[in-house]
Amino acid sequence: MSSIKNEDVLVVLSGGQDSTTCLFWAKQNFRNVTAIGFDYGQRHKLELECAKRICEEYDVNYEILDMTLLNKLTSNSLTRSDIEVKAAKKGDSTPNSFVEGRNLVFLNFAAIFAKTHNIRHIVTGVSQSDFSGYPDCRDTFIKSLNVTLNLAMNYEFVIHTPLMWLDKCDTWKLSDDLGVFDIIKNKTLTCYNGIVGDGCGTCPSCLLRAKGLEEFYKKYRQR
Repeated sequence: MSSIKNEDVLVVLSGGQDSTTCLFWAKQNFRNVTAIGFDYGQRHKLELECAKRICEEYDVNYEILDMTLLNKLTSNSLTRSDIEVKAAKKGDSTPNSFVEGRNLVFLNFAAIFAKTHNIRHIVTGVSQSDFSGYPDCRDTFIKSLNVTLNLAMNYEFVIHTPLMWLDKCDTWKLSDDLGVFDIIKNKTLTCYNGIVGDGCGTCPSCLLRAKGLEEFYKKYRQR
């Protein structure tokens, strides 16, 4: 990582556990960190406020882009209050919380923002090890998109995915190694029902987060 210590980076930051862990990973590994978030009409929109507060506290410039067009193009439980968030059942291709094209759209706009600000490096918190059935969190997708963005803009982007091969347990471990475990635990919002910290405890996102935390305590340290 020493070769990028003197370079700038753009972090795709939602305010959840994964992207906020990536924010602090980026702060450790790059010179200047800028973050970008997206308002797409998500039911847990409070996550953007969590991201904003963390960025203000740690002196990171944070820009939020209006992407509410996604709400009009796709029907899913994250952008429709009348659709209950449910975990994927056997035989389902994706969970009903999957927002079609979300990471594709977000990373395209992040790349445009990055180029106009002379930034080559982009960090996103996607994980194939913990991707919950979302096809746009896979390593092959990120690598393919990286090539496409480079060709489309004639610019040498590098998309970094620090969590790609980490499950939730090891994502908690990374936050601990970075010295930000308490920040991630208490100040981020992963809950689909919009409850900061430990969340509602019943939605698929909360269950995954809690399971990983319990495994972290058992594997790495006592409470």
